[in-house]
Formats: sequence, C-alpha cells, structure tokens
Amino acid sequence: MSTELPAFPADVKTHPLLVIDYQLLREADESEIDRLWEAATKLGFWYLKNHGAEEHATKMFAMGADVMALPLEEKMRYEQGDDGVSFGYKAAGANAVNASGELDTVEFLNIAKDDVLAWPKHVRREYPQLVGTYMEPTIIPFVKHSLEVNNTILDIFNERLGLPVGSLRECHKKDEFSGSEARLIRNRITDSTSKTAIGAHTDFGSLSFLHNRLGGLQVLPPGSEDWQYIKPIRNHAICNVGDALAILSGGILRSNIHRVLPPPGPQAGLERWSLVFFTRPGNSVVLSPLSDASSKIATAIKNAPESVSHIQGGGSTSLEWFSRRIRNQRIANRKGPETWLASRGTEAVETSA
Repeated sequence: MSTELPAFPADVKTHPLLVIDYQLLREADESEIDRLWEAATKLGFWYLKNHGAEEHATKMFAMGADVMALPLEEKMRYEQGDDGVSFGYKAAGANAVNASGELDTVEFLNIAKDDVLAWPKHVRREYPQLVGTYMEPTIIPFVKHSLEVNNTILDIFNERLGLPVGSLRECHKKDEFSGSEARLIRNRITDSTSKTAIGAHTDFGSLSFLHNRLGGLQVLPPGSEDWQYIKPIRNHAICNVGDALAILSGGILRSNIHRVLPPPGPQAGLERWSLVFFTRPGNSVVLSPLSDASSKIATAIKNAPESVSHIQGGGSTSLEWFSRRIRNQRIANRKGPETWLASRGTEAVETSA
C-alpha cells in the first residue's frame, strides 16, 4: 500500500472540524476539554492529534493488505452472514447503500474486541489463519490503544454529563461481550464516478476512532442540504459520536449522519483504505437516556422537541439495536425500501442519497 498519495484537492468544499489534542485531554486541560465538548455536542465529529496510534494503524493497514489479498473463496469462509452478526468478512456488494437497493462497493474485515482480548481463544468467531499471525504483534496493540483513547473520552463525557463516576465505563465493560470491533475497509472502485461506497448512516455504537489517508468521507451538517467532505490530515484521526452515546446522553451528544464516496479530484480512482475501531456498549445495556443518574440529561429530555424522539432509544438492548441494523442493511434480507430504513440510525433518511 503506497504512502505516496496525491493531495486532497484544494478546490473541493470541505467541512471544518475542530482539532483536539489527545495529550491535553489526558492532562485534563480544561480549555481542550471545552473544545472537545463543543465538537461532540454540535457536529459530533472532530480531528484527534497526538493520539499515539499512528504506528499501530500503519501496521494494521499492512495486515489488511495481506488479508484482503487472500483468494475470495478463502475470505468467504469467514463471511459475517445475514443474521445480524457483524464480525468476520464482508464482500463488496453484500450491503445496500440506499432505499432503492444499490449495492455497496467496499469489502471489509471486522475483528471482535472480545476475540482480541481473549486471544488465543476464539470466543465470538474464527478468522482467516493469517489474521492469527498478526494478532499479538499488530491487532492486540491497536485494539488496546484504541480502547484507551475512547475510554479517556468517555470519562470526559461522563463528567460533563453530570453522571456518577464510572457510569459510562459501566455501560462499556471490557469483560462483557459487545459489538466493539476493529474494521479494515477497502474500496476498490477504479473510476471517478460518484458511486456510493457506504450509504448515509449514523454509527451504531458510542465512539468511532477512524484512520484514513484518502478523501471520501462526507458529513451532512445539521440544517444543511449539502454533503461536505472531511479532509484527511496526516497523523490526525477522525473521531465521532455514535447512536448509543447520543441516546444515553439524551441527545446532548450528537450522532451525525455521514457516508463514503470515492475520493475526489486527483485521488479519484485510487484504492481507498480505512481503519476504524468502534467502541459499543455491552450487549445487555438498555439504550435509553441515563436521566435517572443525571439532572443534565433529565433536563435535556424534558426540553427535547418531539421531532427528536429518536433519542429515547425505544428501550432496545445494545445487542438488539446493533443486530437489527446489521441484518437490515444486508441485500440478501431486502424486502423493499423499508428494509433499508430499518437499518438506519438516529437520523434515518428516506431519500436515495
């Protein structure tokens, strides 16, 4: 995978994100925490620098290149299936990207946090044998560091939400099975069309820690009708809030809609790789606002307009919420536009965009 890539085009409209310094967060710098809170409550996306995961990410990309080079027949032995389980391999074209049933263009490998932390045991599923050779030198360090980063951010949100110490950590216990996973994604589109790689969605879980070197990620800012690119910046991760955390916080933290297209300008036509670690609540956690534990969240719920009733969560468990969305984006399960809509999150969109 070449590190010599064309620059993101200067004439393409992008949406600015706040740059948050992870080391300052670790030092409990109040000014930096204020800026993180602003990012998480307004758009729900931010850049994170000095996060210490760049070397881990580079090794993960190398692992991904080796695994994706395996014959398709071998990879399909570890396919995630159509029953709402995320872990394993997903071939390009297995998911829909819109209500009309257009197929996605990405293949990816999801590795469960539970399998990584239990290694050498397989507690959720098995993976290609090649993955095992990378587990101790590459995958375990990346997952443990990603958990540390996301847990640091969860602790900051816990305090700002006025929750008792450890409340959000309790929802994301390391030793409880969850949907938390590392995902390596390859988009092999070789032309410059605007074909959607990953459809418009909000993330399933609590926090996403994304590493990518090419453009393609777009957000739909609140109140806007125009999709805008997020420019990749070297050594900066892109982080965002997911549905679970938006619901637990009563909508104070924002899970914003986004999608992925092929890279623009001179980056178009290049193979696009990305790597993300998703932190998701334990499977048994009920997705409803933690209003009994926080007056801030209770007030937010009380003052929320009816139009954002989605932040109530409906009382699903994390496992139920996650499985429903995975299951209904699979093209094999498609019955019509309603299947696509059932796979969407807290900002479901009914257009074909």
